[in-house]
Amino acid sequence: MKAERLLSRLEKVKATGSGTWIACCPAHDDKHPSLTVRELEDGRILVHCFAGCGVEQILIAVGLEFEALFPDKSQEHASSLRRPFPAADILEALAFELKVIELVAADMARGENPSEVDRSRMAVAAERIREARRFALG
Repeated sequence: MKAERLLSRLEKVKATGSGTWIACCPAHDDKHPSLTVRELEDGRILVHCFAGCGVEQILIAVGLEFEALFPDKSQEHASSLRRPFPAADILEALAFELKVIELVAADMARGENPSEVDRSRMAVAAERIREARRFALG
């Protein structure tokens, strides 16, 4: 299993299914696991930080290069590829992004002006929701 190399460098790793894990993100001060790791049948490894850290930030934090997320050359042309994430995982990610928007909107409804960080994160959440819609529609 290729994911073991990455998983061995993470904290609070917990299997969430066959070939899927959650762990603390090493790229930010993560007290509760917010990083998902998924190993696909063809050997590719997908990572997603729900706090918004980029893949490059995550890899730098654990001392790995992008090649660590891809299968060895001999497996590179696996015949059967499938969607990288199950629909349930996509819905969970969208629910998280919606929660970000809801929290900022609730503050605004109470008359609080959102901070620059909150406005920026809300824009990221909105873009992720739009991108998920584009992906779903093909």
